[in-house]
Amino acid sequence: MLILGETGTGKELVAQAIHYGGFRADRPFVKVSCAALPEGLLESELFGHERGAFTGARERRKGRFELAHGGTLFLDEVGDMSPPTQAKLLRVLQEQEFERVGGTETLRVDVRLITATNRDLEGLVAEGAFREDLYYRLNVVPIRVPSLRERAEDIPALMAHFLQAFAKRLGKPLPEMSGDALALLCRYAWPGNVREIQHVVESMLVFSKGGPITAADLPAAVRGEDRSADSGDRASSATLRELERQAITRTLVATGGNKRKASEILGIGLKTLYRKIQEFGLQ
Repeated sequence: MLILGETGTGKELVAQAIHYGGFRADRPFVKVSCAALPEGLLESELFGHERGAFTGARERRKGRFELAHGGTLFLDEVGDMSPPTQAKLLRVLQEQEFERVGGTETLRVDVRLITATNRDLEGLVAEGAFREDLYYRLNVVPIRVPSLRERAEDIPALMAHFLQAFAKRLGKPLPEMSGDALALLCRYAWPGNVREIQHVVESMLVFSKGGPITAADLPAAVRGEDRSADSGDRASSATLRELERQAITRTLVATGGNKRKASEILGIGLKTLYRKIQEFGLQ
């Protein structure tokens, strides 16, 4: 099964719905991001390894296929998988068996495999970067998750859901949404899809001082403002740099200096946040 869609459209949620809505619901749901691990680690993560298989392998470790036995294994960003690992994955699909890294024992598993990608697999096949035989094995039941700009009618329901969820998490009263704010939210293209809505809602609630959310409370991008349109390149860079500094400062103040929480709201890595704090002299 292959789930296709842009980043942030909720492909993992679709995979979870398939698993928990089927006859394997009481069995494990195991997930792996193929883009998050280098080739050597991904192979070990999927198939496990024996003690001494490589430097640092101090004990036998089960892979995700073994852990998902009887249930579902979800491979996210399968288009980023290297050709050698693709070949091993194809064998598991065909034979339902594999060996751990550094091992000789053949293991058999019963796993429903669900894969997902935001890449054009047909294009990768044409380029020789993705195995054609594996593509056809995965593409038996394709599911395309539309981008948020293709289903703007879902935006009000998503906003209401995330407002309620984050208000509860942050311990704040549930705010009302003004009509003009909702109209702008529905008109916005949402390049980050559902994940971007989450960040926007959480940010609005963090900075909220009570009362209804109006158009003025929305990010400049959602309001359709281009603050650098009338400036030269140097002025634009300076303005963007200042906006970035202000956003980090406000978020740190709103989270009481909690850098991990601030990095989540800002949508940047914790290491990046520390670097920016040092760069802007915000210690």
